[in-house]
This record gives sequence, structure tokens and C-alpha cells, in this order.
Amino acid sequence: MKHTLSQLKLCYIGGGSRNWAWVFIKDLAFETEIGGTIYLYDIDRAGAEANEALGNRVMAEHNPGQWTFKAEPSLERALQDADFVFISILPKDFTHMAVDVHAPEKYGIYQSVGDTVGAGGLNRALRTVPMYEEIAAAIKRWSPDAWVLNYTNPMSVCTRTLYRVFPEIKAFGCCHEVFGAQKLLRKIIVRAGLAQENEIKREDLSTRVVGINHFTWIDRASWGNRDLFPLYASFAEEFAETGFAEGGDENWFNTYFTCGERVKIDLFRRYGLIAAAGDRHLAEFCPPSWYLKTPETAKAWQFSLTPVSWRIAQREELKQKSAAYRQGAEKLVPENSGEEGIRQIKALLGLGNLVTNVNLPNRGQMPGFPPSAVVETNALFTLDRVEPIITEGMPPVLRSLVVQHIENQEGIVEAALNRNLEEAFKVFLNDPQIRQLSWEDARSLFAEMTSLTLGGETPAYQQPPSPRRSSGL
Repeated sequence: MKHTLSQLKLCYIGGGSRNWAWVFIKDLAFETEIGGTIYLYDIDRAGAEANEALGNRVMAEHNPGQWTFKAEPSLERALQDADFVFISILPKDFTHMAVDVHAPEKYGIYQSVGDTVGAGGLNRALRTVPMYEEIAAAIKRWSPDAWVLNYTNPMSVCTRTLYRVFPEIKAFGCCHEVFGAQKLLRKIIVRAGLAQENEIKREDLSTRVVGINHFTWIDRASWGNRDLFPLYASFAEEFAETGFAEGGDENWFNTYFTCGERVKIDLFRRYGLIAAAGDRHLAEFCPPSWYLKTPETAKAWQFSLTPVSWRIAQREELKQKSAAYRQGAEKLVPENSGEEGIRQIKALLGLGNLVTNVNLPNRGQMPGFPPSAVVETNALFTLDRVEPIITEGMPPVLRSLVVQHIENQEGIVEAALNRNLEEAFKVFLNDPQIRQLSWEDARSLFAEMTSLTLGGETPAYQQPPSPRRSSGL
């Protein structure tokens, strides 16, 4: 670390964000043990400048003198000697994501998210990897000792690219999907009459995490000295057919982002482990006949397909809200998000240890899985170290379901680094969603998706790969 605890330098790549950046601002309003300057870099300069004004206003009102936000148009200056780097970017635009999600529908392929695996996730990866290649090279040049926190999807592909380009990078991927499974366990404990709602927090639970991002599993769960698996098994039997939902806005049909938990219950009954991500994500990793054969199939399993039109409409709403914040018509109200980015930073600075789930290259924490592939397990955060916690791996039948996605993620990173669309198509063919298509339909879909999201806008894909890109690690 190059700076004192009160004069830290944080670089935020994607600092014009109206999602994660606002979460970050609200969390920092409570943080007084550390302080410094957050440099907001974004190709959307106006967005970064809006967040500079917003962040500084919130700090002046709630945490004066602790943090300063600065919009920085130069990536070099934003990164230079940074202690920590946050990355949360949207690869291209929602018009490109609309291709990811909706172009496959003409071929009977339906996606509930479309940003991690499947036709959408792989196409998104092809345009994201070159961006992360540039980001990794910039970090290597201007802040090689910084800790890097990645929030961008596809999480595994982005994190893997950082390490492929800069093997010595100190990076990890952050995802809150496991938190949702922990909150569900908390609800199950309360429903069983073992505690009152105000007597137990998510952090009171001990869970061991295995798997890959968005297809993550819990193979041990306890609360104090109580094993929670028998309790979860009873819950699964009770709600397997009806689904589980609590009143009001948490009912799955009221929002795109909640569910009736039927997918994770079904996966528990199949494999005996607790699936630890939202049903929308989990469904995309499985054979499409299980949960995503048609939109009606998804509805029967009590989760929603998120249309990109909703994301576009929400973006416009957030732009209006940003303008209202900037003009003083509305105020951003600080609140503790429950995200762990600030706690991770403090642990790395020596201010207490933390154990939490994180995405890292496999260094033995997932036995039986390819070395260096990005996996998600618990890790210990301590002074200037993130040490993945060794697990027992996965049962063979479940491992086979997970490993195919790891191999596809490795393959798409390699193809994208080499700017080789033919190799990318071979990976595309190997995804469970695409296997239901004929070769001709798969070729037609791939050509349509890549031409709409890469053609003409990514000249690098028309260039021969450099020797460096071709080399493995």
C-alpha cells in the first residue's frame, strides 16, 4: 500500500455507473476508519462527473472530510499508484445486450438473464474480453500492486482475462448471489421457530461455498452448533410443488428479480447440495428442457425472463434520478447495502479478518477442477492477502454439470484473446442451450449475434492474433 489509511487512492473504472457506484457512495457514507480519494473513470464522462458531484454532496452531509470523489478523464491518472481498483462496466450498450438475450429466441432459446452462460453470455464475453485485456494491461502498467475488485459479468470470464493478461495481478470477483441463499436460510430458521427475525443476521450463518459464479453451491451450512441441511430438506419437501414466497413485493410474479425458489429446491432434491444463486441464473446452467424450454416453463417454475426493454426503461429512469440528485430536487439517502466491498478492503488493510465467497483462479481450493480456471469458494481476507479456503470439491455427477461451463469459459477467453471467431463458434456449439440446434441454425445464430455486436465495431477481430495473445500461461 502506497498511502496511509486516511489517504487511500481508489480508482473506479465504470465510475459513471448508476448502480454499483451509487451503492458504493451510500456505503462509504458510514465509513470512518479509512478515507481518501475515489477517482471515477468512465467513457461516459458526464456520468462520472454527475457521480463526483453526488458523492461529494453525500459526504459533505453525512461523512465530512473522510472521502473525496473526483471524475478523471484519463485512465492513466485514475490508476496511477492506486491502492484499490473497482471495475463495474457495461460491455457496450443495452442494444447489444438485447441481441444477447433476444436474438436466440427466434431459434427457441430462452434466457432469463443472458449475461453469464448460454448464447447471450458467450456473445457478451466476446466483446468484454478485449475490454478487460486493455484494463489488465493498464493496471499492470500504472498500478501493478493494487488490489482489484471486479463486479462485471460474465464474472468468471472477466476475472480469468485479468489473470491471463497480467498473471501477477491481485484481483478477485465479487458477487452477492450467495447472500440471497444465506438470507433464505435465515428465513427458514425463523419459520421453524428457532429464532426471532431480529435475533439472527445473515452473517451469523456459516456456509461453505463451492462451484462457479452464478452456479454456486453450499455443501455445509450451520448456525451455531445446528446443521441446517435437515432443516433445508424439510423446507424443500414442503415447497417443492407450490414454491415459497412471502407476502407483498417479494412474490416472484411482482418483479423480475425474485422467484418462488422452485429451481433451487429442485436442484437440492436432485443433487443434495444447496444451490446458492438466484433461480434466474441457476436455470441457465442446466439443460434447457429442465427450466427454460419455453417462457411458460419458466413461469411454471416461478421465475421470470428479464426483457432488455425493462433494463433500457430503468436506465432512463436512473438518468432522470441522477439529474434530480444533481439539481438538488432529490437526495441520495445513505444506507448499508450489505455488500462486502468495503469490508474486503478493510480486511486487506489489516483492519480485521473476513471470510466470504469470492471468485479466484483455482489454486487447489476446488479439487478435480481445472487449475487456474476461475471458481467461487470462500476465502480468508487478511492483511494484503486473499487465501482461498480448500474444499472437498463436488460430487462427480454435479461436477460434470459444472465442468462443461468451466471448459466453455476457458475456451471463450482463449478465442477472444486470439480474436478467433471460428474457435469461439466451436465453444458456442458446446453450450447446453445451443446443443438443441442443428449445426446450420447454430451457425446462423452465431453469425447474426456476432455481426450485430462485433461486426465493424471491433476491428481487432479482423486482425491476426499477436504472438502474446496466442501464448498460454
